[in-house]
Amino acid sequence: MNSSKSPGLAGFGILKNTTCHTEKKISVFFSIIFMTVGILSNSLAIAILLKAYQRFRQKSKASFLLLASGLVVTDLFGHLINGAIAVFVYASDKDWIRFNQSNILCSVFGICMVFFGLCPLFLGSVMAVERCIGVTKPIFHSTKMTSKHVKMMLTMVCLFAVLIALLPVLRFRAYQIQASRTWCFYKTEHVEDWEDRFYLLLFSCLGLLALAVSFLCNAVTGITLLRVKFKSQQRQGRSHHFEMIIQLLAIMCVSCICWSPFLVTMARIGINESRSKETCETILFALRMATWNQILDPWVYILLRKAVLKNLYKITRGCCGVHIINLHMWELSSIKNSLKVAAISESPSQS
Repeated sequence: MNSSKSPGLAGFGILKNTTCHTEKKISVFFSIIFMTVGILSNSLAIAILLKAYQRFRQKSKASFLLLASGLVVTDLFGHLINGAIAVFVYASDKDWIRFNQSNILCSVFGICMVFFGLCPLFLGSVMAVERCIGVTKPIFHSTKMTSKHVKMMLTMVCLFAVLIALLPVLRFRAYQIQASRTWCFYKTEHVEDWEDRFYLLLFSCLGLLALAVSFLCNAVTGITLLRVKFKSQQRQGRSHHFEMIIQLLAIMCVSCICWSPFLVTMARIGINESRSKETCETILFALRMATWNQILDPWVYILLRKAVLKNLYKITRGCCGVHIINLHMWELSSIKNSLKVAAISESPSQS
């Protein structure tokens, strides 16, 4: 009996002294707007990616499109589930004691916040690793990175994110209603127990590690492509590599800008015992920044496509009046071209 009551009591403990307030009407309005825009944006991006996957079943791009589709689908469900719970909380005047007696809703909300927070970051890093292998080791990529393997990777990433999200529940640690009374997460008030610190540091370290892996792999991919470009006079057949690396760089920049404040704030709370009075507002601002990531991610695939980039290049070239590079051929490369890229990139440089 005591163990069943403790999660609920722990969840309601923070409601006694709350100094972080939000306007109900404005918050409900913006929550509905953000959720609607996010759902529409991700739905459009899914349609574009599925159309591209059906049209281009080339191995070098099929795996990237599968991973990208998984990322956008995750963002879509994140908007649907987290957005619906947030709107319900605002509409209920944040009266958790009335509709969350057994702390079930808070636990579900907390699990979803952790899962839909970490999973897109993990998928972004996996996409960067996949592109890095595709550019630097095209033979290995074409033979080993099949659709079956990519689907297994997607499943493993999702299961790992689910495990991280379920850790507090498995350890009988309740997710906490935060000071703003609008969302649930790990304990961020008066963190003294080592396990509460561990969850905060685990979340932030995994998120920052995913961003670091993305940055490293994208840097290696970009440098390799530039090396090949300067060594080879044949430019056609590699436009799809540049298209995907541009999309990956955009995803990485969006993730870093949106998620870094929240991840750093969680890490700081996990390390420091004392908390300042501004922490509630800081966390709420960082959370809203992270929410923008799920809205901006799909627009990377909507705007940074081959056709759109080509038109933007023509407009820029017309405005500047400068000949930068000949982009008359935007084709997908064959395995033969990939092998040629690998041979050039792996050949020893001669002085």
